[in-house]
Amino acid sequence: MFEHVRFAFIGPGVMAEAMAARLIMTAGVDPSRITMSGPREDRLKELKTAYKVHTVTDNVVAVQDADLIVLAVKPQSLPGVLAELHGKIPADALLLSIVAGATCDDLSRGSLHDAVVRTMPNTPAQVGQGITVWTATSAVDDEKKEIARETLSSFGDEVFVEKEEYLDMATALSGTGPAYVFLFMEAMVDAGVHLGFPRRIAEKLVVQTVKGSVAYYEDSPLHLARLRNKVTSPGGTSAAALYYLEKAGVRTAISRAIWAAYERSLELGRGEKSGPDN
Repeated sequence: MFEHVRFAFIGPGVMAEAMAARLIMTAGVDPSRITMSGPREDRLKELKTAYKVHTVTDNVVAVQDADLIVLAVKPQSLPGVLAELHGKIPADALLLSIVAGATCDDLSRGSLHDAVVRTMPNTPAQVGQGITVWTATSAVDDEKKEIARETLSSFGDEVFVEKEEYLDMATALSGTGPAYVFLFMEAMVDAGVHLGFPRRIAEKLVVQTVKGSVAYYEDSPLHLARLRNKVTSPGGTSAAALYYLEKAGVRTAISRAIWAAYERSLELGRGEKSGPDN
C-alpha cells in the first residue's frame, strides 16, 4: 500500500513523531520517504537522528513532492500554515489534518485543495494503541481513502464516519478521553497512598486493575453495566463504594465534562480563544 507513497509532516510535534515512527516500524515505510517540517532546527535534528527522516524548515519545500501531507500544527498556527500552503499542494496529494476543531471546509479553502481528510486521533497512538475517528471530502476517492485508512491503522484502530460533526464529538470523547482516564487513575493511586500503600505499589495495583478490566470487557459479551453488577455483591465493598460515587454525582460530572470539551471543540472550530473563565 505504501510502496511509493511520500509523506510530509507539517509540524514535528509529539503526535507527528508518533505517526512517523509507527509508519516506519509498523507499516514498513522507508524513512527516506518521510519529510518533517518545522521552525525549530534542534527539534528537526532530533527527529532526523532518531528516525533517519528528511527534515526541512520550509513547509512549501516539504510538500512539493508529497503524496500524503499531514497537518499536525497547533490550532492557533493553522491559519498561517494554510496561507503558506495556499495553492502549493500537489494536485494529486491527499491533505490529512489532525488539528482539533479545523473543519474540512476550513482546510480546503485555506489550502486551495479539495482532497482533505479530517481526523481526531488520541495520545495512545504513541504506543500503537490509539483510536482515530476520521472523515473525508467528496474529492477523496476510494484509493486515497484506503491510503488514509492504512496510515491511521499504523498507530491503532480507526473509525470512518460520514458526518463531519462526529469529529467534534470524538474530540470530546476519545481525543480528550485519556485525560479523564489518567485523572481517575491518579485519584485511585492517591487514595491508595492515603490508605497506607507505598506509591509504587498503589500505582502497580491501579494500572493492572485498569488494564485487566479493559481486557475482561473485551473478552466478554456482556454490557458494561452487567459486568459492573457481577463484581458488586449485595452489601459488599463494591456496593458501598459505588453508592458513594453515585451519590457524589460522578456520572453527571463525567457527562458534563465531556459536554464542556465538545463545546470547546466547537469554539476552536470557530476560531474563538480561551477566556479567563474557559
